[in-house]
Amino acid sequence: MKLYVKQKVFSWVDRFYIKDEEGVDRYYVEGQLFSWGKKLRVYDMANQEIAFIQQKVFSFLPKFYVFKSDVQIAEIVKEFTFFKPRYSIVGLNWTIIGDFWSHEYQINENDQPIVRISKHWFTWGDSYELDILNDKDVDLALAVVLAIDAVMSAGRNAASHTSHQ
Repeated sequence: MKLYVKQKVFSWVDRFYIKDEEGVDRYYVEGQLFSWGKKLRVYDMANQEIAFIQQKVFSFLPKFYVFKSDVQIAEIVKEFTFFKPRYSIVGLNWTIIGDFWSHEYQINENDQPIVRISKHWFTWGDSYELDILNDKDVDLALAVVLAIDAVMSAGRNAASHTSHQ
């Protein structure tokens, strides 16, 4: 299944939609800004929450948790590196490889692809595509990719705040 997320859509208080190949809304995401740490709730179009993403507060490096049905499924952690950003997924047997800044990366399980993420241009704007290979992984892969994007956004915001002081 292919899903499309509009690039630079993350304002933490608005609702945004995840579309399929036909441009049809398949999921929506709502952010909460005024809380301890940033939070995202991911819903299907039947208004069922499929995932909850929450920032770990007071962490040296950006870290987000992914919950499904109030159970923590994964933790997305930005690893300490000097050059290229690296992220790890704790709690799942998934690994991440590729170029994160240009949205050209892949998540694998046992060296088999779960989801490929790539930047694309479509009529509804500059987006990145999630090519999720197995339908059983769609909800969790979407939540993990959104959490990775949240970690990247938190890292960029922290870097811009420290460089302006």
